Amino acid sequence: MTDVGLLVPAHIQDEQEKKGLEEAYVEEKDLFLDPSKLPDETIDRLPQPTGWRVLILPYQGKMKSDGGILLTNQTRQTESLATVCGYVLRIGPDAYKDKNKFSAGDWCKQGDWVIFGRYAGSRFKIEGGEVRLLNDDEILATISDPADIIHI
Repeated sequence: MTDVGLLVPAHIQDEQEKKGLEEAYVEEKDLFLDPSKLPDETIDRLPQPTGWRVLILPYQGKMKSDGGILLTNQTRQTESLATVCGYVLRIGPDAYKDKNKFSAGDWCKQGDWVIFGRYAGSRFKIEGGEVRLLNDDEILATISDPADIIHI
């Protein structure tokens, strides 16, 4: 028996084959966001922060409620807009260089989970999702797991 796939128009198939930031969001049993799963071509296309800025991938939260109900994409998008947690994708060349301001050293590094102010930074969409650019001094704390932070 041969496996017959679903035939779809080329423009829909092309959209489905695009890979971007959504590749980092994984099943609920995992971390919900695993940036190590980002394809290299997506990482190469991410904006490089200039100056003292930090590029953040916001945490989108769970795919299911605690009661087991699947959450809609709209609900998860609202959660990501209200989130105060994110993953540090890139750091600008001048971030944390001011020794008077950052005498204890860098507040975060690439690959850290961080907390920032709800309205901090600039939000913008790129293919596959939304990212934020924050100033280096807008990072409030580093955390080990964004699921530990309760969003209000």
